[in-house]
Amino acid sequence: MEEIDNKKAHEIRNDFPIFDEEENSKLIYLDNSSTTQKPVCVISAIMNFYETENANIQRGLYKLGQNITHLYDEAHSVVAKFIGAEDKEIIFTRNTTESINLLSYSLPSILPKEKDEIVLTEEEHHANLIPWQQLAKKGYKLKFIKLKGFELDYEDAKKKINEKTAIVSVSYMSNVLGIKNNVNAICEMAKKVGAISVVDAAQAMLHNSINVKEIGCDFLAFSGHKMFAPTGIGVLYGRRELLNAMEPFQTGGGMINSVSFEKSTWADLPMKFEAGTPNIEGAIGLMQAIVYINKIGVKNIGAWTDHLKDMADKGLRKLGAEIYGGGGGIISFNIPGIHPHDISSLLDDYNICIKGGYHCAMPLMKVLGVSGTCRISFSVYNSEEEVEEFLIAMKEIIKDFK
Repeated sequence: MEEIDNKKAHEIRNDFPIFDEEENSKLIYLDNSSTTQKPVCVISAIMNFYETENANIQRGLYKLGQNITHLYDEAHSVVAKFIGAEDKEIIFTRNTTESINLLSYSLPSILPKEKDEIVLTEEEHHANLIPWQQLAKKGYKLKFIKLKGFELDYEDAKKKINEKTAIVSVSYMSNVLGIKNNVNAICEMAKKVGAISVVDAAQAMLHNSINVKEIGCDFLAFSGHKMFAPTGIGVLYGRRELLNAMEPFQTGGGMINSVSFEKSTWADLPMKFEAGTPNIEGAIGLMQAIVYINKIGVKNIGAWTDHLKDMADKGLRKLGAEIYGGGGGIISFNIPGIHPHDISSLLDDYNICIKGGYHCAMPLMKVLGVSGTCRISFSVYNSEEEVEEFLIAMKEIIKDFK
């Protein structure tokens, strides 16, 4: 692994076929928090599956079926090693949203009845809010750790997490503010009062080396599409003893041990929570994405995207932008007098892709006192020249609005 510099970023860009298309050759893609582009190794792995390996898993005793079952199992192992978990603690889902929905459905089966509070934060993505709102309709009360500036108020967290707390679910890194939360401390608070801890790591996977055992969380969720893998593949890590105790989220084929006309028993982990034919090609794509990430190095990716973020932050402040937080290769900002949607649309005329809006975090926007923000987010294929072109375009847009 070698550190990423501007020259290396240009070389890495060649790994992503979307930029080879004539229409996209000058594209500046700064919406990586929404989804990343896909490298050729991931695309090739998926194509190879359909062209030479296609079969269902754990069904046929023939060689093709056995081979793909082994490959699917290997994908669990690669993901497990990536986050410091055991193979059987890795559940493949569609995305972070489904992972948290699984928890909101299945966790009540193991929660003590005397605990009736769920603690979240004011900065959560809707994926880590709405599923818990639905659970709250069944007799739970939601509490929210406040922000202090753009960071969590840990003193408030100590007050909110108490003996009544059943679940504590927090983001590792805000998809709007880019600020990394001290999830180790939050999970320790939850553990002291016997609460279940959940970490939404969707935005953090390309910026931090994550080890679930070091964090001390009970569950952790993330999505493949934000880390060079295909859409439709996500991961739920859960401590083995908790997954064994929980009721399954979905039932049907593939997740059973035995079935009679009267009753069924469940398969061992992880299949207990992977009903039906899974997203086999997605798991293969995720495995190849992790191999690709490991070759570059998560720390190198984080350092480079933070470097580009710092460049953009400095330039935007000179242009009079209001900055909200800033970290993890993310900047959320507003230009007084110009709506975020207008800026996003006008930047498209310069072949620059950014996100304008509330970023699936409407409650956080109310806390910040804004209707939305512009958000730029960087990845390994972005360069210093792209930051400069973005700032030049912003200067022109601001000038045209005066």
